[in-house]
Amino acid sequence: MILDEVTQAVLSRDEIVRYLRESHEGDKSDTRERIHAYLEELRTIQRYPFYRALKHPLYPIFRKLDLRPEHVDIPVEATRKGRVIYASNHKSHLDYLVEPVVLDDHGIRPPIIAAGINLFGGPLGLLHRHITGAMPVRRNTKDPAYLVTLKAYVAELLQRHDLLVYLEGGRSYNGAMKSPKTGLLHAALQADHENLTVVPVAVAYDLVLEDQVLAKQGTKRSQRRFTRELAEMVRYGVGYHSRAFVTFGSPMTLHEWNPESRRSVMDLAKLIGEKIGKLHKVLPTALLAAALRPSMLKNDLIDRIDGLLDELRQADANLSVASGAEALEQATEPLVTRGIIVVEHDRYRVRERTVLRYYARTIKHLLSPTGHVTH
Repeated sequence: MILDEVTQAVLSRDEIVRYLRESHEGDKSDTRERIHAYLEELRTIQRYPFYRALKHPLYPIFRKLDLRPEHVDIPVEATRKGRVIYASNHKSHLDYLVEPVVLDDHGIRPPIIAAGINLFGGPLGLLHRHITGAMPVRRNTKDPAYLVTLKAYVAELLQRHDLLVYLEGGRSYNGAMKSPKTGLLHAALQADHENLTVVPVAVAYDLVLEDQVLAKQGTKRSQRRFTRELAEMVRYGVGYHSRAFVTFGSPMTLHEWNPESRRSVMDLAKLIGEKIGKLHKVLPTALLAAALRPSMLKNDLIDRIDGLLDELRQADANLSVASGAEALEQATEPLVTRGIIVVEHDRYRVRERTVLRYYARTIKHLLSPTGHVTH
């Protein structure tokens, strides 16, 4: 079985053997036990026929989404040439469904997904480990035994599967793009796979399903049980509908980056993050959110969105509309229905300031400080 094969390969890797050899004599057995325990935790398998069959029971969720892939020919070609790491931003728990389904719909086997360990409790954990092939990751641990095991496991996994990593680590709680994390990228660089490429991916929604939960919390205070978050998503899913844009960027080779240099790894992560930011679809809801003051007349709001669009064109942003009027026409109903804004005749008012700020920040990285509006 692949799992046994991967485990054996990890235990035989030079970095694992060296780490065990350099452990203090009295700690060796404890260290070996920890490495085996971490390997057991990381072990995952993707049963592709069952994975594909999951789309049928998940149909009620997909019915709420209008999938809009862009440049999907890029991963089609990249996967023909070698292994691929998809490096994506992270907006919603729906990302775990949306991105793999887009790939599968275009004949590409979905990658193994590196996901937070809080998603692996109960029946969902069994589903992730034995069907979808998601890999649980402890995001904030500093245990050297875990870090060396994770890097070795990722290196071996990439010999057999493509991998999807969320460059920001977790979801953005305030809407803005987060600083990139380097751990899994560092592991990929150490994989020493000749035909390995990184494909940047940007996912964007008109409405993020859990926007209220994320925006009102603002920052991630603690690792919450996924069952609790799932219950909140079901609550906010009533009446929910959104487009989901998945935009793929040009593949990046890794051979010129030095895995032994922390600066090189950080520079690579920063570059990928910048590419994801440029790929990110600028949607009407974000434009309206960034332009709206607490209370504005319709024509003034249109003019303000037109000003933002001019600046975004200068930044070579991935736009979805050509004018302020078009943006307002598309964004008004979703934001009103969601209870985020109120429209009375020709006057637009902010109702949920915190949530509106969340959407405004999704394009903050593309605007100058004066172009971004605080409400």
